[in-house]
Amino acid sequence: MPRNPGIKDEDIIKMYKAGIPYKEMESIAGLKRRSILNVIKKHGVELNRKQYSGQPRKNQVNEDFFKKWTYEMAWVLGFFITDGNVSGNSITFAQKDERLLKLAAQYMDADYVVYKAKESPKKITILVINSKKIVEDLAKLKIFPNKSRTVLFPNVPKELLPAFVRGVIDGDGFVDCEGYSMHVTTGSKNFSEGLYTVFNEWRLHTERTEEITKTGNSIYRIWVKGKNDLIRLAKIIYSIELGKFITYKRLNMSQHSEELWSYLENLVVNEGYEIINKLK
Repeated sequence: MPRNPGIKDEDIIKMYKAGIPYKEMESIAGLKRRSILNVIKKHGVELNRKQYSGQPRKNQVNEDFFKKWTYEMAWVLGFFITDGNVSGNSITFAQKDERLLKLAAQYMDADYVVYKAKESPKKITILVINSKKIVEDLAKLKIFPNKSRTVLFPNVPKELLPAFVRGVIDGDGFVDCEGYSMHVTTGSKNFSEGLYTVFNEWRLHTERTEEITKTGNSIYRIWVKGKNDLIRLAKIIYSIELGKFITYKRLNMSQHSEELWSYLENLVVNEGYEIINKLK
């Protein structure tokens, strides 16, 4: 089983010394417990017998979070499908911007337990949530480990689709800086078809393209094109306020609408919203 990109021996040692349980380390590092122990022993690190015994670290989380559909649950689910991973009895979210991770943890009533992969070229921060019940509930929603090419488009209640799609775009959407196109990239054909169908139902100018990678796998991009269509998309998915910040994606979508710009300016000036700039 190969390591996750950017994970070095020193990262594994740092996690071990911090008391992160094996299940969480497996999810972050992409290694099994035996391989993690081999790294620890190779560098002569003293074993923590309590940790070795498998005693889990206790972290708070609302284990019923994915049992009931809400705007917050739909957003987190969309965010997780694009930026999350299931491993053992843990789930992780990986993002460059911690404000999105903190919002997900807030909605899930979860302790903010994170690991920063400093050697990663993308400076990724990983939020770790250890819960067998949450993993089981995600499985009921057809979300399993190694989901990138197999994840299905979930059966989201129609009224919550805007929040779900917002989570998808907040997590992994790309909006060009001139506000004329947006796309979401996925390795799952089923998920791409589901998102394409939603955009069609919203009567947006949408396209779905397929590319073959160097390894022979297909990747799909679902597009919304045209400044007026991006304005309409922004009005749909940002109709409910979640979190007191405005992403650069939302700004880029809205830049050709005086109405939306006035609204966003009001949020910043009068409501104390923070603007998230695009991170390098």
